[in-house]
Amino acid sequence: MKKSQSKKNRRRKGILLAIIMILFTGVVLTASTYAWFTANRSVTVESIDVNVQATEGLQISTDATDWKAVITNDDITGATWTGVTNQLPKGTNVFASPVSTIGETDTNGLMKMFKGTVATPEGESTNKLTAVKSTETNGTTGDFVAFDLFFRSTKAQPIYLTGASTVSLKDGTSIDGLQNAARVAFINEGGVEYGSTATAAQAKKEGNLALIWEPNFDVHTAAGVANAHDAYNINTTTTGGSKLAYVGVKAPITTGVVVNSQDTAYFGSVTTTGSPASGIPSTAYIKVTDLVAGITKVRVYMWIEGQDVDCEDHASGGSITYNLQFSIDSRAS
Repeated sequence: MKKSQSKKNRRRKGILLAIIMILFTGVVLTASTYAWFTANRSVTVESIDVNVQATEGLQISTDATDWKAVITNDDITGATWTGVTNQLPKGTNVFASPVSTIGETDTNGLMKMFKGTVATPEGESTNKLTAVKSTETNGTTGDFVAFDLFFRSTKAQPIYLTGASTVSLKDGTSIDGLQNAARVAFINEGGVEYGSTATAAQAKKEGNLALIWEPNFDVHTAAGVANAHDAYNINTTTTGGSKLAYVGVKAPITTGVVVNSQDTAYFGSVTTTGSPASGIPSTAYIKVTDLVAGITKVRVYMWIEGQDVDCEDHASGGSITYNLQFSIDSRAS
């Protein structure tokens, strides 16, 4: 009888343990819900400021006609040349949203961007990602920032991002983390020789990806660290972390997939050049692209990468400032 009772007790303990494990697994699955700003929080980037500067010996423009050393938000949205497609979301109740890309471009020179939405399908316990293509239009709405810059150079030479180039929280904002999911891409659309018309420069649409810059790669908020573990099965730290590999979205997703999927039909690896939160080192600026002797058109993209571990609910609603400074020198003098 004692042996029989002992077997029953062991069986009951085993069943109880199995039930506990099932319940625990359910908790883990339903708790992994932060990636891409889930539906239970505001899905926004509150506001974006863009500042662009050129150092001595380099001139920049938003129309290949009016040359300056400093480009502002108003210069970007105020460009009026035929075919201009400068998108900078701003204004009352206008917000940007998370998007993703692997850096591929269309035949029109525009980069393929995909807006994602994460939700838990009815009857399931795991969040799934769907995505639609988001193409920019000229104006002050949209999911990300995109605009054309023109560089005038007396000779063929490379340009670099200096240590003054940063992506940071906008002054006065209290929501942290969004700056760690930011990306900036530079598409070299081609160049024209000296003496060519502005119209010829404006028409260039070669669409060659030059660089995807990933600032602040080595820092994460505590919520970002938790999201890395829960949604992407990645272990990292709040400071001093290595640059994390990730896959970007490369095609529309209609049926929904988990955010850390390696399905090559929808995702592809992304190569970025990172800089730490301390900034681009003064001894080694980041090369952007090569200029022609004349005018080179470069399309700039700024966005919040939805596949980044820091794109999570607690960062939603934040405000960030993008600062770009270009130089023809590879390091500080």
